[in-house]
Order: sequence, then C-alpha cells, then structure tokens
Amino acid sequence: MTLMRTIRDLAGETGDGVPAEVQAVAEAEHVPVAAVVDGLRRGTIVIPRNSASAGVKPTGIGAGLRTKVNANLGTSADFDSTEEELTKLRAALDARADTVMDLSTGADIDGTRRAIREACDVPLGTVPIYEAGIEAMRAHGSVDDMSEESMFEVLERHAADGVDFVTLHCGVTRESVERLRRQGRICDIVSRGGAFHARWSVVHGRENPFYEHFDRVLDIAGRYDVTLSLGDGLRPGAGADATDRAQVQETIILGELVDAARAAGVQVMIEGPGHMPMDQIAANVTLQKRLCGDAPFYVLGPLVTDVAPGYDHIVGAIGGAICAAAGADFLCYVTPTEHIGLPTPKDVAEGVIASRIAAHAADIAKGVPGALEWDNEMSRARRALDWERQTELCIDPARFADLRQARASASPDTCSMCGDYCPMRDEWLAPAHEAASTSTESGR
Repeated sequence: MTLMRTIRDLAGETGDGVPAEVQAVAEAEHVPVAAVVDGLRRGTIVIPRNSASAGVKPTGIGAGLRTKVNANLGTSADFDSTEEELTKLRAALDARADTVMDLSTGADIDGTRRAIREACDVPLGTVPIYEAGIEAMRAHGSVDDMSEESMFEVLERHAADGVDFVTLHCGVTRESVERLRRQGRICDIVSRGGAFHARWSVVHGRENPFYEHFDRVLDIAGRYDVTLSLGDGLRPGAGADATDRAQVQETIILGELVDAARAAGVQVMIEGPGHMPMDQIAANVTLQKRLCGDAPFYVLGPLVTDVAPGYDHIVGAIGGAICAAAGADFLCYVTPTEHIGLPTPKDVAEGVIASRIAAHAADIAKGVPGALEWDNEMSRARRALDWERQTELCIDPARFADLRQARASASPDTCSMCGDYCPMRDEWLAPAHEAASTSTESGR
C-alpha cells in the first residue's frame, strides 16, 4: 500500500498507526505529526520513499516544511565514470543536499544508477526517458525508434531498483508541442526528456505514451510507492521565453494529472521553469499552485539572467530565494558549469551550498519553524565573539574555518577586518571611566 493510501486509512492523525517516516519528518521539521498527515492527505506534502529501498532518510517536501535542495549527478558520453559520480555524490551529501538525481547518459546507465542507489541515503530521483531514448539510439540509431513498451519497461526498471521519485514529461503532448510550434521561441525545447517525447510524437503522429496511458504510470508508481515528479519538458530555456503559451499549457495538463495521481493514492509534485525574469517569479508560483492544486513545486534555479555562465550557481540562488519565498518547496541546484559542461565534485558542492543559502533565506521569509532561530543563534555567537560556536552554526563550516585561518588576526578574539577596533567588544558601550581604566591598563 502506498504511503498516501496508508495515511488516508488512518483513524487518527497521531500516535499508533502513523508510519515511522511521517513521525520522523515531523520531528525533523519541528512541526506536529498532524500537520504532516494533513499535508499528505491533501497532497501538499510528499515524502519520496520507494517501498523497495531501505535506509533512506525520510524527507518531507511541501507546504509548511523547510525548503529542500536537490543535486543532479550523472555520467555523460564525454565523462563516463561511475566512480567520479560517486565522488560527486559524497560531495553533495557532505554539503547536505536533501535529495539527489541521477541523470546518467553514459555507457552503463543501469550500473551507475544502482551504484548511486547503494551509496545514497537520501531520496534518489531519475529521468527514465533518458535511458529509453539512449537504448533506442544504440540499438537502432535514433530516438525515433523507441517503442512505447520500452518506455514503460525502463520506468519499471528504475522503480524496481529502488528509485524514490521519477521525472516524467507527461505534459509534452501533441497539443502543447503544436502550441509551441505556432508561437515560436528563442530556445525552443531545452529539456532532453521533453525533446525525446516531442520528437517521438512528431515522427509517429501519436500521443505521448506517458500521457495517453497515464493509468499504466500510476500502476507502476503505486506498486513501488514511487513519487511522481511531473516534469516541465517545455520549460523556457531563455528569460524571453518564460511564461509563454506552451509553458502554461503544459502546466494546465500537469494539473489535471495531479488530480488523477491523488485519486489513485500516488504522491505527486510538479516541476517548474528554469529561466525566468525576477518580475515573473511570484506570478509563476501562484499560477502553478493554483492550476496544480497546491502540489509541491520543484524548480530549477530559477535563473534570472542568461549572461552569467560560470556564475550560474549565483544566478540560480538569486532566483531560488525569490521563488521559494513566494511559495516554491523544492530547489534543484545549479552549478557554476551550467550551460558549459558536466560539473566537478567542487562544482557540485558549490551548487548545493548556493541553493541551500537561497532555501534558508526563503524559509526565514516564510516563517518555517527553526529558520529564524538558526540565524539568531549565529548572531548571538557573533556578539559573544564565540568562534567555535560560529563554526558549528554556519552553513559551510569547512570554508568558514579555512577562511578564518587564512585571514588570521593578531588578536585571537577578533577577525582581521577590525582587529583591536572590533565593535563587538564590550568596551565600546562601557561607561567612560571604565573605558579610560581599560585604556590605561592596556597601555602599561
């Protein structure tokens, strides 16, 4: 039985009968168990956790909870090393990513996914259509030759391997693609999965199988308790393309599929656009929440300008903070090498930290339990010149310690910015005679 169906069958909302993962999420988020149960029932919260996987940290995503951060990993044809991806996985987990997605397109997609699954103790996501398309290219020379059956076979293979959530581009339908064709864009389709589905439908003159046979998708997801992440295959890849007819049409379709998933007892969230000018972000969140029944909203970045390759982790953090503060629940990180190449482990760590900063800043604005308290603890440690406590509290303790050591002050109590003139010292607000006494004593 899926987690959603289990929750629906509960007589009460606390105590006996509440699944352990629900209680764990409530404890970690500092919210009542009843709040998590209610969110799961209404579909505003998901806890991605495959029934076939063990040892995965229960992680809640959605309304009233801390904004979560995902890190993308995965091989490519040019950099095809499972060991390198496992190193990136460790970098992502050390930087405290909440979830990981394996987007591998290298030679051994199954082997890489299974290795990452074995080493990963947080929820793992994948995009099955990548493997289905690549298998068709290897066997027949073209993604056009994907069979409908192969798409579902790969989806079930991922579910059986213990994947906790899958991105499916069910909204890339003949109707939405035709709307994109009529309108036109600067960057057309930038999603690999979206491009695979659009090409297949155009060549075969048939509907996207994941949309046409969504009942089969729900059957597989239900049997393994896999959370569906309904992907934005027609997301804008340029700021100028944001909030256009194709994007909105896809969101309307996904909203209808949310209703079907909830009715089947399958957990579901919605993915949102990656490139978006700042002035459109809040409206996009409102639009998604309204059209998709307040399903958890998962966004890439978003990226608020297109001219900063090499710094897109910063661009994404700016957009992510605004988007999460407006109500988005889940940020997919962006690394410095976005739009340039496959990230290194260092890029992965920097991307996770940048998105975590954005998520936390938004959580303060949203009033998420514990967010402001964390900042207040840091402020008190700064006021007390308690460097050990500041190290414990900061979002990246290793970088904090490295920078402090590299810029050491002559005084062990202060930093080298102000040194003896540190305004945090108590003497600045001491009565005049005490300050004079202190000055005299220090001059002896």
